[in-house]
Amino acid sequence: MAQEDTLLDEREVSLLRWRSRRGLVENDLFIERFFATYGSRLTASQARGISVLMDLSDNDLLDLLLRRKEPEGDLATDEIRSVLEQLRPRA
Repeated sequence: MAQEDTLLDEREVSLLRWRSRRGLVENDLFIERFFATYGSRLTASQARGISVLMDLSDNDLLDLLLRRKEPEGDLATDEIRSVLEQLRPRA
């Protein structure tokens, strides 16, 4: 198994979930759904992607989640795009 496909253990998922708490309830709803769906099988690659997204301001994150903006610059990586698609609501 490649390193980026390594599954996180329960403690790592718990820490990532705690770190992902946001000030905007709208963001929290997307993030909670993400962890409910993918939390038991999160990979190191997904963890890196969501960690970068959690460094954004609440408004910038919400713009990405609602497709008002697309990732650009340092955010335009496969890891981030992949996690963002998992976080976004289905159209």
